Amino acid sequence: MNTSPVRGNRRLLVDSVTKSFGSIQAVVDVSLEVESGETLALLGPSGCGKTSLLRVIAGLEEADRGRVLVGDRDLTNVRPELRRVGMVFQGGALFPHMTVAQNVGYGLDRRPDRDERVRDALSLMDLVGFGPRYPDTLSGGQAQRVALARALAPEPDVLLLDEPFSSLDAELRVRVRSEVAELLESLNITTVFVTHDQEDAFVVGDSVAVMRGGRILQTGTPADLYQRPQSAWVASFVGEANIVSGTASGDVVDTIVGPVSIDGPMGSSAVDVVLRPEHLVLENGGSGLVASVEFYGHDTAYTVMIEGHRLSARRISAPIFAVGDAVGLRYDGPPTSAFLSQSTRGHNGSGSVVKDLS
Repeated sequence: MNTSPVRGNRRLLVDSVTKSFGSIQAVVDVSLEVESGETLALLGPSGCGKTSLLRVIAGLEEADRGRVLVGDRDLTNVRPELRRVGMVFQGGALFPHMTVAQNVGYGLDRRPDRDERVRDALSLMDLVGFGPRYPDTLSGGQAQRVALARALAPEPDVLLLDEPFSSLDAELRVRVRSEVAELLESLNITTVFVTHDQEDAFVVGDSVAVMRGGRILQTGTPADLYQRPQSAWVASFVGEANIVSGTASGDVVDTIVGPVSIDGPMGSSAVDVVLRPEHLVLENGGSGLVASVEFYGHDTAYTVMIEGHRLSARRISAPIFAVGDAVGLRYDGPPTSAFLSQSTRGHNGSGSVVKDLS
């Protein structure tokens, strides 16, 4: 198996793709670019169209409109087996009646180098000696690596991963996720990785596209999405966020936690600002009341009721406040994102925390 840097142009372009199932629009005018060797994480809630888009790229579903290109090859009307696109399905989808070697070699037909490719793929996944075994003898992590080996054995131009960690327990998920991220970086293969989990997306993806209701809402690096979300919904979906209303005056907003600097002037208007919990500082005394304390070892999460609103704060320390303590909150972070207040769009958003991710 060739594991050298990407040869030629394997840039993936999804151009204005729409896909419907009856009256349901699963994918709506989606355009994406994934550069050669880059990993794009497609992040969104269940039912938002992520897997449908992945299946269109793989050729398993036909788009109603739009094109899919890899380099200078238009794959829109090319059969799946001729696209040079490898796919790892949710749960791995190994054939239980086949050995590991037979699973890995399934997509290689009768190629003269079939056995060599199977050996190379197993070696790449650190599965030397696993060829004669059956899927029911493997751990969750081993089964996931076999599924990856099967997708990589034909040496595809593009690799697609559909929720590859969904069947793994929490501890194994973290380890396998790191292994996959390192593998994709070493292979330098163009990859689209579908997940509903923000941590998975941020660890594995060079860039992340946030999807909701069949549409791409925002694309950027993990840091861009976290620090500069373009909507309150994106801010809440890519990490814990307090969305608090206030009144802007230039690039400062007066809120229930005091003045907050924002990353661009908003004039004099009602706005909602994004306050990440790690940027809220608790102080003795004040109008807030500690409602809950959760200690995680590396940090402590507090819920504070202030002026009738529930805010989340985090501190890298053991608990120093207890439930019932009177505290104040102030913002101590970089200039943050702000949006026109929900109250100006017919909602009572004054001082509220937005948690609706539907």
